[in-house]
Amino acid sequence: MFTGIIQGKGAIFETRPVGGGLIVGLEADFDLTEPQDGESIAINGVCLTAKGIRGRRFYADVSPESLSKTNLGRLSVGSSVNLERALKLSDRLGGHLVSGHVDGVSELLSKVNHGNFTIFTFTVPSGQGRYIIQKGSITIDGISLTVNAVDDKCFSVSIIPHTLQITTLGLLSPGSSVNIEVDIIGKYVEKLLTNAPEVNQSKINMNFLAEHGFLR
Repeated sequence: MFTGIIQGKGAIFETRPVGGGLIVGLEADFDLTEPQDGESIAINGVCLTAKGIRGRRFYADVSPESLSKTNLGRLSVGSSVNLERALKLSDRLGGHLVSGHVDGVSELLSKVNHGNFTIFTFTVPSGQGRYIIQKGSITIDGISLTVNAVDDKCFSVSIIPHTLQITTLGLLSPGSSVNIEVDIIGKYVEKLLTNAPEVNQSKINMNFLAEHGFLR
């Protein structure tokens, strides 16, 4: 489990195809204190297992499924990625609960400076629009962000200078692809409402939630 608060960036120094998947070697720009082979680490929001940790360098296996569902297969030696180590129970939950299981890939449509902020507009990934709500949480390449506005085709987020500096968002240009994880709470609510007989028999249903602003 993660929070979407990026600890730093990593640079890919090696990629090696293996059995339909990929082994990637990365070097973090921060110290990996108390490293443990086998620990979880989010790479551009994708939960992977770190191995062969030596100093700031480590390796991770990327499965064929992850390659097909994320942007990791489009990265190459020299590419920068966002890194976050797994959440400790004693850590502050500064962002929101992030599983590291990517729901889809989105494309950056535009970025516009607005005072000290930059407004990024992305496409809505196929089938995920119902989980993206105004002022709700969303994870973009592992970064916990708040949705400014959303419609059927796109959504926007406002990025502060600090986030541009410590993440890869500042490196993006229109057409760049990013990994998207929607807020997991919305998925659980939807499943409970559609599959639980005792809930379906109550007055709380999808229409009720939509009328009271819980669903878009």
